[in-house]
Order: sequence, then structure tokens, then C-alpha cells
Amino acid sequence: MPLYEMLCITTHVPQYQPIRELVRQSAMHVMNAGGVVRNLNSWGTRTLPQRMKRHGRPQEVGDYWTMHFDANPTTLKSLNGLMRRDPRVLRWTVLKLADKVEDMAQHGRRIKPNSSLQDIID
Repeated sequence: MPLYEMLCITTHVPQYQPIRELVRQSAMHVMNAGGVVRNLNSWGTRTLPQRMKRHGRPQEVGDYWTMHFDANPTTLKSLNGLMRRDPRVLRWTVLKLADKVEDMAQHGRRIKPNSSLQDIID
């Protein structure tokens, strides 16, 4: 199974519970389909680079989080559908970090808990 990283920007709400539920739902979706979630990381609340609108009014602030996971392409397709339909999600993107076991071993040594995308690329 390929190794992926998903970066997700969600609408900001004062309570953390809706974001926590979305993260849990996404991780459980991957695990229920036979995938493995390697890392979850919250980047916190940040001002968006531009106003974003999806499923409602324009937003100026969003909550950022990442998830590293192994999954098959079918699971990835259904996860994208889940993100597309969820009204809490403003934007998301999924990057394939490795495809083969050998590539995963090389990337695995660089992925540390609480690492950012920049740490992985460098």
C-alpha cells in the first residue's frame, strides 16, 4: 500500500469537538478499509491566505491538520469523496510520499511524530 499525507483545512469553530470528530472519522475510514494511520498532527488555527468558501459563507480563519497513512487507491478515492461531502472541510490535498516498500523505508526514517511537510521534504 502506498504511503500518503493528507493536509486538511477545516472551518474554524470555537469548540474543538467538530474538528476532532472529523479527524476521528477520517482515521477510522482508513483503518476500517484495511489501511494504517501512521501520524496525526494538528497545525492549529491560522489565518487563511485568502478567503475560502465551501458549503456556506466565506471563511477567513481555518484549522489545519495532517494525517500520514497507508491505504490502497480505492480507500483513497472514498476518503476524497468523504472530504468533498463534509461541510466542515474547506480544502484538502493528498500527497503520495512513497509507492514501494523500499521507498517507504527511505521516507519512514524521515517521518517523525509531529513532523511537518517541510521536515519531510528537506
